[in-house]
Amino acid sequence: MEKIHSDTERDDYKPLKKFVASPARPPKRETHGVIGTIRKRFFNSIGNSLLTCIALAVLFYLGKWIVNWAVIDAVFVADTRRQCFDTSPDGACWAGVISWFNGLIYGRFPVQEQWRVNLGVVIGIVWLLPLLSKRIPLRGAILLSWVALFPFVGAYLFLGGRFGQELGLFHGIMTCAAFGYLLLIYLNLIKALIGSKTIAVAGLHLLFVPFLEKRLSRRVVAISSMLVWGGLSAIAALFLSSFDLPLVPIERWGGLFLTFIIAGFSITMAIPVGVILALGRRSKLRVIHWLSLGVIEIVRSVPLITVLFMAVTLLPIFMPSDVEFNKLSQVLVAVCIFAGAYMAENIRGGLQAIPKGQFEAATTLGFGYWQTMFLIVLPQALRMMIPNIMTSFISLLKDTTLVSIIGLFDIMLMARNIANDKDWVGMHTEPLVLIAILFFVLCFSMSQYSLNLEKRIKVDR
Repeated sequence: MEKIHSDTERDDYKPLKKFVASPARPPKRETHGVIGTIRKRFFNSIGNSLLTCIALAVLFYLGKWIVNWAVIDAVFVADTRRQCFDTSPDGACWAGVISWFNGLIYGRFPVQEQWRVNLGVVIGIVWLLPLLSKRIPLRGAILLSWVALFPFVGAYLFLGGRFGQELGLFHGIMTCAAFGYLLLIYLNLIKALIGSKTIAVAGLHLLFVPFLEKRLSRRVVAISSMLVWGGLSAIAALFLSSFDLPLVPIERWGGLFLTFIIAGFSITMAIPVGVILALGRRSKLRVIHWLSLGVIEIVRSVPLITVLFMAVTLLPIFMPSDVEFNKLSQVLVAVCIFAGAYMAENIRGGLQAIPKGQFEAATTLGFGYWQTMFLIVLPQALRMMIPNIMTSFISLLKDTTLVSIIGLFDIMLMARNIANDKDWVGMHTEPLVLIAILFFVLCFSMSQYSLNLEKRIKVDR
């Protein structure tokens, strides 16, 4: 019987080599790192390499010319444009912009009263600063208080006058209430930061009538707190009525200050007007539906400059003879209607994107129409439409420069006035370059804020 040999006993047997993984090799240099990325994106073919070289050459010569014109050969100190040409005929004459810089920012606002504009801007920024903290409760109440109360503070500082006379006693009461509310906000912020029990921003009764909380209903406590707060504000307004700020007519407002007023007021009012028009267009009542539809389509079918001219020329005709509107009020009404019409379509798009099940679920829970809209539907619709809403705001900020055509001394008209000054006749380029840089910074900041807001509230979820 033949003997069976195992594989290891055969003469031609060769043991298998033990598998050893080779060390990982580094990626190819042409696709790794900064140099590899540049080579892959810009020099991956002969055509792309040629286009990249041409673009770099154009950017180099253009950048060199801009730096020479704006910085190296520029003139920053001169009394007239002729001196600029005598000093450096090929450079920018920033001396004229520097001499008119105060007018570009404040317009024709009196120099000795410009501190009021600065104070108003600081108060507005300080009012909104707590919104950056996630630990502060009721941030929505802070934003609503800014929208409702800050205009009274701004009107008092910018316009001037005395409570009970030029401004009225009610204006004084609301201004004092605004300052008190601002103090309450920061008391709340301090309490939140130190970790103790916070003072509810909207619950003013916690400061004045805490002993009523356990004995009376919330409605009675809220009314009591409002009466106490209103009484203290009235006392403060009566005390301040003996002090007055010099009256500055609205016709003296101008520059970047006026641009911010028009843009800020229009952006603030665009969403409420847009919500009203969007809900009106979706209404089942034919009168409200067709009225809202007519306003939206008519306003969106004409340019803003047409709406401005119509507001300036036609609005006074429909008003009573004893009612006078200044040009700024007419412009604010026109821009708000124009912005609201475009905002209505953005909001309507968000409302149509809400699933029908949301409405049915709200009805099942016993919610009425307004509760469903303001508590469930509108928050979701506005969150989804943040990119479109911010785009409309950026466009509105740039469109405010059109008010210079109807005679308001905004930053564009003040820039054109530099060329009419006898010392700086014909200077157009430098002021417009400065305005372009300024608007780019503002619009880019708004765009970045929109992106951060989308990430924070997760719009795509």
